[in-house]
Amino acid sequence: MAAERNYSPHQQKIIKRYYENSEGLQFQKLSQLVGDLYLADAKKQDRLWKQVAESLAKLEFPATRIAHLLEKRDPTLLAGVLKEIDGKA
Repeated sequence: MAAERNYSPHQQKIIKRYYENSEGLQFQKLSQLVGDLYLADAKKQDRLWKQVAESLAKLEFPATRIAHLLEKRDPTLLAGVLKEIDGKA
């Protein structure tokens, strides 16, 4: 049985701001992943591409395009996607 949480007004504001800014946070995370992908070895790249897919899914990016990015595994394509997303914002 889950207990209902009673958050203080201050905590409620923090939670609200987090969810209001979650898209920006995901975009920032993806930007960092582009650089990490360029510098990572093959083993680490597998984990990073998985993080890319998860972040793009949270941004409601089309699944077919996510699959294409994962198939190509090209950081320059991901950088282009970020420019596209940034243009929409």
